[in-house]
Amino acid sequence: MTDLQAILMAAGRGTRLHPFTKFCPKCLMPIHGKPLLEYWLCILKRIGCRRTLVNTHHHGDLVQDFLSQDKFSGWVTTTIEEILLGTAGTIRENAAWIKKETLLMAHADNWCHANFDEFVHFHFEERPAGSLITMMTFDTLTPESCGIVRVDHKGVVQEFHEKVKNPPGSKANGAVYLIEPEVVNWITDNPRVKDFSSDVLPNFLGRIATWHNATIHRDIGVPRSLLQSQFDPAPKSCWPYSGKWAEDFQKNLVHTVLRNSLRRDLND
Repeated sequence: MTDLQAILMAAGRGTRLHPFTKFCPKCLMPIHGKPLLEYWLCILKRIGCRRTLVNTHHHGDLVQDFLSQDKFSGWVTTTIEEILLGTAGTIRENAAWIKKETLLMAHADNWCHANFDEFVHFHFEERPAGSLITMMTFDTLTPESCGIVRVDHKGVVQEFHEKVKNPPGSKANGAVYLIEPEVVNWITDNPRVKDFSSDVLPNFLGRIATWHNATIHRDIGVPRSLLQSQFDPAPKSCWPYSGKWAEDFQKNLVHTVLRNSLRRDLND
């Protein structure tokens, strides 16, 4: 397996997910009782990711407490954003941490079932020549709320439509990327760019390969999607879910809010 490093974007305020985010950040939302971020870190562990950076902001103390567990020691680092930098801004701010090797970047508020071994293999062995980014895509039922891509016969992105009315299709950007160092260098050299989707991707059209995830991909940033995720199958965990942090997390009021919301949803 090729050496990999990763950045998990976990700093969002989660305003669309209120009242859940009153008690817990999006990245720690419970799915089958476990925090979403733990599933992401398990994915990275399984594909051999050697080092991971997680940015924090909203409820940053809870995220830092979660990441202080022994199982993350030595390979997971946090960076606190007192002021949100944007996804491209986070990459630029941490360019010194990012080594000259492929970077996996993902939004940690997505609930994603995919074969990440195949995703990584495609990027290193099968992506079209000249591509500097491999974007994970998925089919969405709400294309107007996503970034919709149009690709050529090789699966290379030719057009990108970010949350527009009547977009041309339903193939959506899953906000999971494998990124080559040239892209990080471009972000560093362009200090005004803040958002990866709207500011960076349009500058790399024709150089963005796609790998399609045909299983489960949900943005749990809205209540309906978070509730739906509770009925999806749960991947096998990498670690026993036990210890003081897990015990304390079960006392967080987000679990009560979630249970009550599920009851109302089932009774409607």
